Amino acid sequence: MIDAVPNLSIISQIELLCWNTDSATSQNTKDFIGDGVVINLSLDVVDQCISLRKGKKIKTPDAIIAATALAYYFIIITANEKDFVNIKGLKFVNPHKF
Repeated sequence: MIDAVPNLSIISQIELLCWNTDSATSQNTKDFIGDGVVINLSLDVVDQCISLRKGKKIKTPDAIIAATALAYYFIIITANEKDFVNIKGLKFVNPHKF
């Protein structure tokens, strides 16, 4: 089930706010983040991230996003399926395939 209120890894917040976009898109992004819950790094997320990085070739930001989803039983919404496809127990949905 996908929650009505978005839950975002702290890394997702950082990545979204680093986009170079026009002011309207930037404001929409800030509003989206403001409407959501940003999940900071917890010890469980750190442990999950370390396990993922030791077991798979995955970039640290993607590992943190995946670890956050695993730790909190979230579903990732992403168009970058290839980044997460081989992570056991991780659930993700591509919004372009709805």
